[in-house]
Amino acid sequence: MLSQTQKEFYDQNGYLKVEQVVTPEELAELQSVTEALINQSREVSQSDERFDLDKGHTPDQPRLTRIKLPHKQHPVYDRILKHSGVTRVLNDLLGPDTVLNTAKLNCKAPGGGAAVEWHQDWAFYPATNDTLLAVGLMLEDVTEENGPLLVIPGTHKGPVLSHHANGTFCGAINPEDPLFEKDKIVTLTGKAGDMTVHHVRMLHGSAPNVSERARKILFYECAAADAWPLLGASSYIHSLGQRRFWDDLQDRLITGQLALEPRLAQVPVRMPLPPAVDNSSIFKTQQSGGAKSAFA
Repeated sequence: MLSQTQKEFYDQNGYLKVEQVVTPEELAELQSVTEALINQSREVSQSDERFDLDKGHTPDQPRLTRIKLPHKQHPVYDRILKHSGVTRVLNDLLGPDTVLNTAKLNCKAPGGGAAVEWHQDWAFYPATNDTLLAVGLMLEDVTEENGPLLVIPGTHKGPVLSHHANGTFCGAINPEDPLFEKDKIVTLTGKAGDMTVHHVRMLHGSAPNVSERARKILFYECAAADAWPLLGASSYIHSLGQRRFWDDLQDRLITGQLALEPRLAQVPVRMPLPPAVDNSSIFKTQQSGGAKSAFA
């Protein structure tokens, strides 16, 4: 799927854009199912296990920040992950044995849809090695105005910046951190059907959606099977117990086989503790943890 040049670009810069990674038929199905789920949110008045609601959400004008765990809400999202061009990109970058950490569909409603403050995914879920990444499949055209993903190339090879505020993990860096080099920001726009990839240690964020169009991006956060989560990482898995964790891990297998011998690498780690008052999503973590906004 990927050329050697693309692989080398990802290794050096920590991000990649792959154009038209799904077929027109797959994209149309994803768009249709997503619209149906957004319509279902009209019946919801507060965030729940399926939807994160944005400010101003009403039955007449649904506004979402996120559809949670879409791969568990409709089989098309699971199929795209495991049997499409997305899968081939994952294998090119992570190897034959891959697992899903989590999935989400960030909707970013028009006219001010919530920003995601600057952060590194690695700060939330460090592992025994850093062969992890997130892919973002664009379900609509993404422009400069509707809150595109922003990245700083090369930061995946640097330190893990502090994501704490007042002694609490807030899920965002301080925009006054001297290592936050705003002059190096790259904006990742694209067409529906394009996909971005960013390394788990890549510093990234996204501004509010100031356009009148929604910005729907399907995110899969994936790992090589031998990258095992560290105790204390921000994850639901700690509540499962050994048996349920094993069952859950098998359910999250994307391709290949599970690894029972974690690969240990010398990588920088900061634990996301103590947790924010509400760490049910990155939006809630950043809000309740007192994160300072870079987009104010």
